[in-house]
Amino acid sequence: MEAVQVVHQLRRRVRVLVPALKGEDERLCLLDILLRKHAAIKDVRVVPAIASLAVRFDPRLMPADNLLRLLDTVAGNVARAPRQAPPPVECAEGAAGEVSVAVEGMTCASCAALIQMSLNRDPSIRSANVNYATATATVVGNLDRPALEARIGALGYQARPMDTLSQRKMIVERERRHVREARRRAMVSCLLSLPVMAIGMAMPRSRFWHVVEFALTTPVVLGAGRPFFTRAVKLARNRTANMDTLIALGAGAAYGHSVTSLLAGRHHLYFEAAAGIVSFVLLGRWLEERAKGKAGDAIRRLLDLQPPTATVVRNEVEVVVPVDDLVVGDVLVVRPGERVPVDGEVLGGRTTIDESMVTGESMPVVKGPGDPVIGGCINGAGSFRMTARAVGQDTVLAGIVRMVDHAQAAKLPVQRMADRVSAVFVPGVVAVAGVTFATWLAQGARLSTALGNAVSVLLIACPCALGLATPTAIMAATGQAARRGIYIRNGEALETASGLSVLVFDKTGTVTEGRPVVSRLDVAAGFERAEMLALVAGAEMGSEHHLGRAVIDYARSLGIEPLRADEVTAEIGKGITARVGGHTVLVGSHAFLAERGIAAHIPALAGQTPVLAAIDGRFAALFGISDRPRSTSAAAIARLHELGIRTIMVTGDVDAAARAIAAEVGIPEVVAQASPARKQEIVAELRASGESVGMIGDGINDAPALAAADVGFAIGTGTDVAIEAAPVTLVNGDIAKVAEMIELSRKTMRIIRQNLVWAMGYNTIAIPGAALGELSPMVASSAMALSSVSVVTNSLRLQKDR
Repeated sequence: MEAVQVVHQLRRRVRVLVPALKGEDERLCLLDILLRKHAAIKDVRVVPAIASLAVRFDPRLMPADNLLRLLDTVAGNVARAPRQAPPPVECAEGAAGEVSVAVEGMTCASCAALIQMSLNRDPSIRSANVNYATATATVVGNLDRPALEARIGALGYQARPMDTLSQRKMIVERERRHVREARRRAMVSCLLSLPVMAIGMAMPRSRFWHVVEFALTTPVVLGAGRPFFTRAVKLARNRTANMDTLIALGAGAAYGHSVTSLLAGRHHLYFEAAAGIVSFVLLGRWLEERAKGKAGDAIRRLLDLQPPTATVVRNEVEVVVPVDDLVVGDVLVVRPGERVPVDGEVLGGRTTIDESMVTGESMPVVKGPGDPVIGGCINGAGSFRMTARAVGQDTVLAGIVRMVDHAQAAKLPVQRMADRVSAVFVPGVVAVAGVTFATWLAQGARLSTALGNAVSVLLIACPCALGLATPTAIMAATGQAARRGIYIRNGEALETASGLSVLVFDKTGTVTEGRPVVSRLDVAAGFERAEMLALVAGAEMGSEHHLGRAVIDYARSLGIEPLRADEVTAEIGKGITARVGGHTVLVGSHAFLAERGIAAHIPALAGQTPVLAAIDGRFAALFGISDRPRSTSAAAIARLHELGIRTIMVTGDVDAAARAIAAEVGIPEVVAQASPARKQEIVAELRASGESVGMIGDGINDAPALAAADVGFAIGTGTDVAIEAAPVTLVNGDIAKVAEMIELSRKTMRIIRQNLVWAMGYNTIAIPGAALGELSPMVASSAMALSSVSVVTNSLRLQKDR
């Protein structure tokens, strides 16, 4: 452990000190936020005065050794991050944490609004977000999962855990069974209702046919439609109501009036309306559930990537065990054609692995001893043994599922108006139905006519279409993005990306391949080449910079092994100082050496980046380092310009090298030798001038700018801090995906606007029409079902756009 010092370690709690962050309140708060993103971490308590962190975690989701490695990595990255951190964040107070559960039993958007409103009234809950389309609830507060499940259960719904991939698979399977059950109910209800409607349209006066209507309608209303009444009663006990209340009132009123009239010997019956209401609503909900299922295909495909079992070697015997039983360090056997069970490292054997599910690249990758492998990827023709390095929620696949889950469950700012409308819709509709009933009676209409018009108002006004307008589009869009290798962490990024006007690019590892090589080396007089390289490469061993790695690779290519370095100090964007073999070694920019009084002459390098080295206060060498642009960069920049987006390269590299690369790929504006603080300032200046700014980067030095931008795009092959700071990750590092993301975002917002216009326009026109007696209850219920299905179907167009 380098970044952290373990104070004490228990089974469920670890306390560490981070000496490098003592007194760094903002960075400790950032560390707090980053750690809480991991599902296994339940609570983080920070004491800034002594740089102490107490972490409470779930050992079933993350073994203690893994946690310590995570703490060391994240704390080290934050400590090495630039001094100008992202905008200040507040440390969490108390033991507040985030809990997400799947919610079963929601039948419309008003169900979600009801649960969310009820949860937000609880003083132990800071915020609650309930999403009808994804059937999830995410709560931040001082309560655990059992308490959350109990609160949701009291409202008549069922909450289930969704922490592991296996639990998510079980939830998906239950959803599939629910869709099958919805289909069965709808089909049975429709078959029984058709003859009732035929008899009702014939308007017979024979008591025999009235009894037949009663016999066929009763199993429809009290059998297939029973869930409506059950939920309405539970909600009434909690003094709340939702769309089930409206349907129960409408169908119940029509059925009750008809039974009363039948017993009294009257002929004005509404059995066909009662049966039709239930049948049309059930049919609509089945079609809606089926369409929602298609919108959630992305999650299902991701979950199906993890095999249910794995072959593990224990006591030299191969045993097949559930993948959830694997622990870090297990030795696994993967045979040809099998999926890799978890993330790990090849121990023995050679093979090719299809990693397209993570990288988007169609070509298989050759793997041999020491190479990393990713769980869920398909093994080729070879068999190999591997060591498990990450299991459960720590795997790449689990992280991707969490990211897609989180994005799909997010609510966009454009949805806030729809949520506010849905929250007050049901009480308003009941009031309008009551006024309709009273007005028709006051005008001398028959009781049956007044009742029929009131029932039509109750049914036509379903807010489902309004509630589905945004989340179904988000589900379809994030699923489409995930298939393209674009992982969206939150829904707001999807909306904001549609309005981006400027994109700021880092150079190395973003526009370029990030594999710079030493193409020139000038050694100063008085220094021996091999000894100098061993010292300089040794100093760079403690650096994560691309240019530093180029120096190390160059030395090793000449058979020179770097020496061990001590007391390494990095100034991000400038250089490093280290003690190597008893010598003081400085490696960095010309300005870095000049600040320390070391003079050096830099010749023209024709687009190469100069890296200077000094040993014991004397200039020792000049490295000329070059990096090729990615093969897709020029086309990607051209596409962005076609979309009307201004592009700027902001890099810490020297001006000549930066302009050479920018000219090659077509970026017209360049800011060179920019420190991490300057990158953040440029983003802030652009935003202050009215621009909507996107930032694309891959390094620790890009993290502040990524966090400050309206939308940050992190290169998936970059550092953890960069990825954590950005709401969008481009998995295989292809910046062409940025243009795809922006196009997808624009299409998504266009479809959301279409959905909202349709949903709100439908209710605006339909409610007055029903109140004026222009719509029968059967027509109202069928139109209500059609509105929801049309909104979901429109959103599904996003899955077909390429």
